[in-house]
Amino acid sequence: MSNPVYLALDLPRLEAAKALATRVKSHIGGIKLGMEFFYAHGHHGVHEIAHVGLPIFLDLKLHDIPNTVAAAMQSIHVLEPAIVTVHASGGRAMMEDAKAAAGDKTKVVAVTMLTSLDERDLQRTGINGSAHDQVLRLAELAEASGLDGIVCSGQEVGAVHKQWKKGFFVVPGLRPAGSATGDQKRVVTPRQARDDGASVLVIGRPISRADDPLAAARQIEATL
Repeated sequence: MSNPVYLALDLPRLEAAKALATRVKSHIGGIKLGMEFFYAHGHHGVHEIAHVGLPIFLDLKLHDIPNTVAAAMQSIHVLEPAIVTVHASGGRAMMEDAKAAAGDKTKVVAVTMLTSLDERDLQRTGINGSAHDQVLRLAELAEASGLDGIVCSGQEVGAVHKQWKKGFFVVPGLRPAGSATGDQKRVVTPRQARDDGASVLVIGRPISRADDPLAAARQIEATL
């Protein structure tokens, strides 16, 4: 992948989202469409953004019983996404069925621990131990389930890369040096994540909410 940056394009208006993607397309490698975008615009919205000419990452975080997740995966097959997310906490059977139902050209990656959470949040949900250990446990489960890779923070990607040499690693919650962290708790810079083994760098607000999104995308690309 020549440019690992995927722009998180979760704008409420389809025309504005497409205009932003078109504006910065020369300095990103793909487009991530999350639940906010998909619930608002559905298949039509994905088709419209696909016209920009970049790979599409559907960050839908599927999490349900295996049969339901497999059916959901089949329903988005026609969109030909490059990447789709499921939740690792859905278990091995769910992940296996998700992968089996995905298209041959679609990478299925498991969300391990959201970058908005920290160890205190884990404890409140009944999970003891460190965020680092939890991510490694779920990465091991995802690999055993036949998935292509995982989603994790930049703080864990180096350790996961050592554990899973051929994995495909998506790192969100990235912030260029000096940027505000917002609601993200476990953040690193794009360059650090890339050096530690990230395959895809998901970047949203530092580009989409910049005064000059094109300049922001260009500056981030230049650091990689």
